[in-house]
Parts: sequence; C-alpha cells; structure tokens
Amino acid sequence: MALRATIFKLELHVADMRRGYYGSHTLTLARHPSETDERMMLRVLAFALHADENLAFTRGLSTTEEPAIWQKDLTGDIHAWIDLGHPDERRLLQAAGKSRRVVVFCYGGHASKVWWQGVQGAADRMRDLAVYSVDPASAQALARLAQRSMNLHATIDEGSILLSSGEDSVSVELETWR
Repeated sequence: MALRATIFKLELHVADMRRGYYGSHTLTLARHPSETDERMMLRVLAFALHADENLAFTRGLSTTEEPAIWQKDLTGDIHAWIDLGHPDERRLLQAAGKSRRVVVFCYGGHASKVWWQGVQGAADRMRDLAVYSVDPASAQALARLAQRSMNLHATIDEGSILLSSGEDSVSVELETWR
C-alpha cells in the first residue's frame, strides 16, 4: 500500500522590506512521505522570500517536471522556477528554457559546494539564475517550526530572514552564490 502525503495548513504573514511587499497567504502544503520537515520548511522559506499572489507550491517530489514552487501568469507562462537541493545541469537548463527566472536553494553544506562546482559551467550560460545556500544548522532549526497547523511570520531584510511562530523563531542568513 502506497503512503500518502501529509497535509499541513499554513497561514504565512510576510513583511519583506527589500521589495516593499507585505501580505498574508493561506497555504496548504502536501509533504511527500520521503520529504523531511527540513525540506518542507525550506519550501516555506523560499515561498516567503518570493511571496506573490501568483506564487504556488507544485506537486513537488511527486513529479520531476515541476519545481518546488513556481510563479505563473494568467496565460500559464512561468515567470519563476524555484527549486531546492542540487538539481543537475540538464534540469537547470530545462528550467531556464521554461521560465524567465530560475532560483535554487541549497541546504547540504559541503555537498552543496561540490554540486555548485559541478554545475557552474551550465550556470554561466544561464541569463537569470540565482543560487542561495542555507546553512544546514539553519535548515535543522527551521524544522522545529513544522506543525500540522502553522501561523508563521516572515520578516525579511537584506540577507536576513526571521521566521517566527508564537512559540519559537529562527533567523536564517542566506549565502548568495549567484
């Protein structure tokens, strides 16, 4: 018998001083059985950093043709392809062909550095690619915020993100690789 996704409900309040974006989002996250709380909460972090009314979680791990998050316009064109982990060179190039902007969030520590060295050649050929690294300790701290029903506040300032619930808060520093 196949395992089913676990459903999480999220009320996300975003205050992004960099972009002047202030908004609330009522979201439903489906966590694939093989997905960790760390990865799921990194999806929430990535959503907060790019929050927009047209931003949406995709089917994620259950399909390889979609990123973790994307932003589409009303015609279906993909404006932002946001992925997590270490996508291979081919996936990066396909994403660049399908969307206007590609964003990757890495969270594997040394493994992320090795991945980045391997795909930099392909990255140099891409016009609008952003790559960020999240410290593994920060990713683990984010996992503490995971609950089936969450009410989170994201405060974003230059390079720093504070994600807080009523009981706990986590400060995340992003390292920009590109």
